[in-house]
Amino acid sequence: MAVNVISPGLSTTVQDLGRPGYYHLGIPLSGGMDRFALRAANMLVGNDEGAAVLEAVFMGPELEFTEAATVAVAGGELPPKLNGDDRPTWEAFPVKPGDRLTFGFLKSGARAYIAVSGGIDVPVKLGSRSTYTLGALGGHEGRALKAGDSLPLGKGIPGKGAIPANLRRQPGNPAELRMLPGLYWHRITAAAGKQFFADTWKVAPEADRIGYRFKGGTALEFVPREQPFGAGSNPSNIVDACYPYGSIQVPGGTEPIVLHRDAVSGGGYMMLGCVISADMDLIGQLQPHSPARFVEVTMDQALAARHDRQAALAALRSHLGR
Repeated sequence: MAVNVISPGLSTTVQDLGRPGYYHLGIPLSGGMDRFALRAANMLVGNDEGAAVLEAVFMGPELEFTEAATVAVAGGELPPKLNGDDRPTWEAFPVKPGDRLTFGFLKSGARAYIAVSGGIDVPVKLGSRSTYTLGALGGHEGRALKAGDSLPLGKGIPGKGAIPANLRRQPGNPAELRMLPGLYWHRITAAAGKQFFADTWKVAPEADRIGYRFKGGTALEFVPREQPFGAGSNPSNIVDACYPYGSIQVPGGTEPIVLHRDAVSGGGYMMLGCVISADMDLIGQLQPHSPARFVEVTMDQALAARHDRQAALAALRSHLGR
């Protein structure tokens, strides 16, 4: 049983919940940029929440099914069409042999997750089926899909159900990205720190799975110091350090970059802090030029947000009887 790729869309890859445990070797987590939507799509079709799905960016693929299956599309509002007829997002629907799935124009968000009952059964690499394109690892031949690809499916059971709007999660306008100030926060002035949180930023065109760049805010003012040996001359440089997921670096002090699922694991830019794990999914749904604000939180607030996110997933499971 397989799905044939007639057209790949703009950038469609196989993703699951990622491959933890190798970041210290320079191999990132990868996996879905919006893990909440990925889990939701899998729940709808009866899969394990971490099964491999297709992540489509801005534009959907055209797929042909060779066997009967159940499909669901969650995340960005990328309207599915089955043999030309509209189908809802965030809702399971059946397909039969010979059916073709296409997509309309993106209405909101940035990434849609296409789950098929049984999951995309590509080989497991380092514990995951996720695609890390920069390292040509995992997914389908370590790359984005191309026309003519054939994707094997695992054995699944038919899914059913729909997820109402109140159980979905989408970024606001502007998106509010909660962050913990980090080890290098002292490198900027108090006024610069206050202004950083007061500004409304916009997503730059340079936004991908490695990191999201933001522009339009006030340049940072750094506390003067003599740069240590090996740190370089720019005050935004440090002696190399490790980068956590969600860390915010500001090269030259002008445009923050939030590192995401395919991030490099270290380098020589200071980090203002880190976007909390509960809000990383929201970044994956931001289009270029979308407005966003960074909101300072404490560790207790970050942990509470993580608890709230787990509760939202539990509500999904309860709604779908899982």
